[in-house]
This record gives sequence, structure tokens and C-alpha cells, in this order.
Amino acid sequence: MWAYFCLLAFLLIFLVEIVFFIIVPRVFRDKACEIAEQTGKAVSREVEFNPYFDKNFTKFRSNDIDVYLISLDGEIVAPADAEIKISYEIWHEVKQRLAGAENGENISRVGGKLNYAQRVSKFGGCIVYVAYNSEVMISALREMVLYMTLVGLCILLLALIISYKMSQKLSRGLKETSVTAARLGKGDYSVNFTNTDYKEMAQLSDTLNYVRDEVKKSEDFQHEILANVTHDLKTPLTMIKAYASMIKEISGDNKDKREKHLQVIIDEADRLTGLVNDVLNVSKLSSNIAELNLKVFNLTELLYAIINKFGYLQETQGYSFMLDIDKDLYTRADAEKISQVIYNLLGNAANYTGDDKTVYISLKENFEDKRIKFSVRDTGKGIKEEDLKEIWNRFYRVKENHNRPVKGTGLGLNIVKAILENHSFDFGVDSKVNGGSTFWIDFPEVPSEPEA
Repeated sequence: MWAYFCLLAFLLIFLVEIVFFIIVPRVFRDKACEIAEQTGKAVSREVEFNPYFDKNFTKFRSNDIDVYLISLDGEIVAPADAEIKISYEIWHEVKQRLAGAENGENISRVGGKLNYAQRVSKFGGCIVYVAYNSEVMISALREMVLYMTLVGLCILLLALIISYKMSQKLSRGLKETSVTAARLGKGDYSVNFTNTDYKEMAQLSDTLNYVRDEVKKSEDFQHEILANVTHDLKTPLTMIKAYASMIKEISGDNKDKREKHLQVIIDEADRLTGLVNDVLNVSKLSSNIAELNLKVFNLTELLYAIINKFGYLQETQGYSFMLDIDKDLYTRADAEKISQVIYNLLGNAANYTGDDKTVYISLKENFEDKRIKFSVRDTGKGIKEEDLKEIWNRFYRVKENHNRPVKGTGLGLNIVKAILENHSFDFGVDSKVNGGSTFWIDFPEVPSEPEA
């Protein structure tokens, strides 16, 4: 990782240096041409339009710039103090370039100087000649290139040192995270991801800690499921074996006893079948395997049909079902699964209601919002606030001893939750200790016949 970072830093610095070597010399050359051209044009205007111009060109000359007014024969007309002569080669080059110039001016490089020449009509026709010494510019450019190279090397070295330190720190954190994750993979849930050197690593640590907690919950849940299923399977299997032995050894010839014992075996077998079916239903619903068969149906009629299934509790055990149900309310859902939901909620209310054995069932229409509110209330001991979120979990049961007239597997409320979540229906429970519990569902109301 560090090697890649170093390579990237080197390439970036190398790119900057290349750009510098290409652009800076060009900028220098353009600037030198601009200075020579501006100086030459200023001198030409001075010569043409100022009859009293300074023939020494004092204000235009400098250590880097020489200014001359030259006759067409190559003689220096000004400045008067000129100590050098223009060489024939340079003069010949200037005359040739001016001859081919359309606007009477030309700029060229001859030797180590940048030369600008322009024809003027003064003194019977002369040439303004400006020589810009580019050696100074080239020398400054070389120094700048040297400085930039040194700066680039220093930056590269500094980048290498900083990247090495950062990569070591980052890789150390990643190694620690990797080792901790390996421990987690082996089932050590006491590990804690604490890498906070960088924001991203801190976020990764938080995510891994969350995964650790969820995996631990899942494993604890699997152990709980195994324990509960084992317990719920063991009891009916023991009963089936015991009563089968009794039929074989005791009641084989006694018809009444045999029928009684066989009924126990049938009941326990039904209990086993119910447990297996509930486990399969939970698995399908949790995995979204079970598809919803959505259709419009009469929710009122469905509710009455389910209530009638609990008639035996009224006849044999003195239960009372107090009804407040509006007529002909229609909704759109999977009727079979909603039937399972309502049956589980009514059975749960019958199991946990108080000594008065009363269950309150309501199905009311909300005209304004076009919703249907179903609720079932018991008069039992209620649910503690800390248990409200847990009651929807598989095999969860309130730790209270009570008689259960409706047999169950401990999966009922979890099935209710899975079905209603698949429908995207709002649902919940309101409960007070010693004040009973109310389970409710919010259904959408639709016309009795779906609109075309």
C-alpha cells in the first residue's frame, strides 16, 4: 500500500515538473518578445513624432536592452555614444526579415539576443533596432528550474516520509481490526473494535461492533429456539410413547380406556403438527418466500367466522366475547394469512385474560381516513414496558403461570408480526400492568368491488 502511495506521489510531482519545464520557458520567451516589441514601438513613436527626441534613448535603454536608430546603409544614427557597430551578419538578417514583413516590423532571435526592428521615415528612412539580451532571461530560467527541481525532490522526500508514517498507522489499525475480526469469527463475542485513528476506521469499528452484537443475538436466539423446540417436541413425544405403551400393556382390550389413550396420542400428534407448521410458517415469512395472495374481501364476515371457532370456550369454560363490530367493512389483503393473524390474537387474548374470562373485540371504521381499526383486549395482568418489544420474538412468553385454554407453540405473535410487516400494515400493543393488553391492527378500507 505504501509503495503505491509513493508511486502516486512521484508521478504527481513528476507531472508538475514536466508541466513547469514546458510552460515556464514559453512564458519567459513570450514576455521577452513582448518587452522588446513594446520598447521598439515606443522608440518608433518617439522618433516619428517628437522632433526633439533624446538621441541617446536614455529612458529606453537598460542593462538588458540596447536601442539603435540605424540608416539603411547600416550606419548607427543614434545614440551618439554608441561604442559598438552592428555586425554585417546581424544587419543583413534584419534587412531580409524586414523586406518580407508586411507591416514594416519584425522580431527575431539572432545569437543570444532577441531583436526587434521597425522601419521609420525619419532621416530619409531609418530602422529602429532593439536588442534584448536573452542571456539574462535564460540564466534566471536555469536558476528557477534548478530551484524547482530541488523543491520537487524535497516535497517528494517529505511525501514519502509522511506517507510511510500514515500507512504504518493505517496498516497497524487494519491488522488489529483483522485480528479482532478473526477472533469474532471463531465465536469470541467479548471482542471490541476500538480503532478510532481515522473517521472511516471509526465508522468501520462501529459497524463491526454492531455486527458482533447482531451475530451474538442471532446465536443466542438459535440456542433459545433449539431449547424451546426441543422442549416443545419432547413433551408430546413422551406423551405419545407413554400412552402407546399403555395401550399395548394395559388398555388394549378395554375399549373405553383405549379410545381415551388414543385420543391423547392424536391430540399430541396434532400439537406436534402445529409446532412444525408454525416453524415452517415463520421461516417462510421471515425469508419472504410465502407470496401474498391479495384480494378484496369482507373483513367483518371473516372476523365473525373466526370468533365462531372459539364458541367452545363460551360453552365449556364460561368465556365471554364482547363485540363492537361495524357491518360490511372491506379491505384488500391476503385473506388466509389475515385469518391466521386474527385467530392468533384472539387465542392469545383468551390465554391471558383475567379471572372474568372476558375478551373485548372491536372492528371500527374511520370514515375520514378510510381506515379500519381492529383491536382485541384482554383483562389480564398486562405486560411490563420492558417486555413490550420482546413479545413479538419467537418463543417469547411472559414469565407468568397461567392456564392456557388455547394451545400454542410460542410462535403466534411472531407469525402475526411477519404477516403484517409483509402487508406493510401498522400494528401494535398497548398494555398496563394489571390493566390488561390491547392488540390492534390498522387496515386500509376499500370498496366492496375493486375499481376497474
